[in-house]
Amino acid sequence: MKIKKAELTAVAVRENQYPAEDMPEIAFAGRSNVGKSSLFNTLVNRRNFARVSGSPGKTRTINFFETRLINHFRINDSWYLVDLPGYGYAKVSKSQSKEWGPMMENYLENRSNLLKVVQLVDVRHAPSAQDVQMYDYLRYHGLDGIVVATKADKVSRNELNKNINIIKKTLKLGADDIIVPVSSLKKTGVEALLDVIEVIISGSTAAASEESPAEE
Repeated sequence: MKIKKAELTAVAVRENQYPAEDMPEIAFAGRSNVGKSSLFNTLVNRRNFARVSGSPGKTRTINFFETRLINHFRINDSWYLVDLPGYGYAKVSKSQSKEWGPMMENYLENRSNLLKVVQLVDVRHAPSAQDVQMYDYLRYHGLDGIVVATKADKVSRNELNKNINIIKKTLKLGADDIIVPVSSLKKTGVEALLDVIEVIISGSTAAASEESPAEE
């Protein structure tokens, strides 16, 4: 299963700039410099799809990418991949931080077609207090359940297993929560993540079809 299409559709700081709520959405959140842009490039198999910067805090808007999955049965599912601003970067001005808070809250709490938020954490470190706060927030709003542990190529296999257990414990992941270790450099874990996304999108599409009134 792979992503066949990915195009930037909207760049938003206000609700009236969002695209129509006509397709399911999965958003990605994480601390600044957690490897979100590199993950996007790997997911869509395009080197410059998302600009990778050595300066954290570059994403300052909510970016919507119209995306199409093609699975093993050659069925296309269209959805929005949503790139949320990174959090936790100390050098961002206080005024910007104040703007991002309400912008994020408005999107996460009011977007009716938002299915899940994938939270990214750096597998080399225990989740920060802000990571825990974010996951608790997602849990409260029913958007939790998927964690991507980035930069998996930077640790040994033993460290990876140990650190994943630390992430599970720190974020208080439940039995149904999914954690996917991913290396954007080696492209490991990407297929597993796409499979998770496919299940969510396909389930949403099937539910919408069942709710639609039959044509007479």
